[in-house]
Amino acid sequence: MNNNQRLYQMSFSKIYDLYIAKAARKGRINEEVNRVIYWLTGFDKAQLARLISNGTSMRAFFEQAPLINPLADLITGTICGVKIEEIDDPLMKNIRYLDKLVDELAKGKQLNKILR
Repeated sequence: MNNNQRLYQMSFSKIYDLYIAKAARKGRINEEVNRVIYWLTGFDKAQLARLISNGTSMRAFFEQAPLINPLADLITGTICGVKIEEIDDPLMKNIRYLDKLVDELAKGKQLNKILR
């Protein structure tokens, strides 16, 4: 199994906990992470809570997303050493979009600027 497949099968709740911890270390709050997720995926608070408690995989999380924000393609830059614009796999691109948004949040960028 390659690294991408391992990531796709990983539970979203594990990744979510890492996002929350990263943001908290930089003085950001859970709700800010949640707002980034709502903006990117179209999930609401109840849907997100259900997906976290169900142990939904990363693949299923993005497959069930009501609507990936049409402005997501404005998210550019490098995450994990890879330029987001150069990622061909749509699932990996969505995962990296979310990684980048949480990274920007943790770096202190204002929420209104993160949510393009």
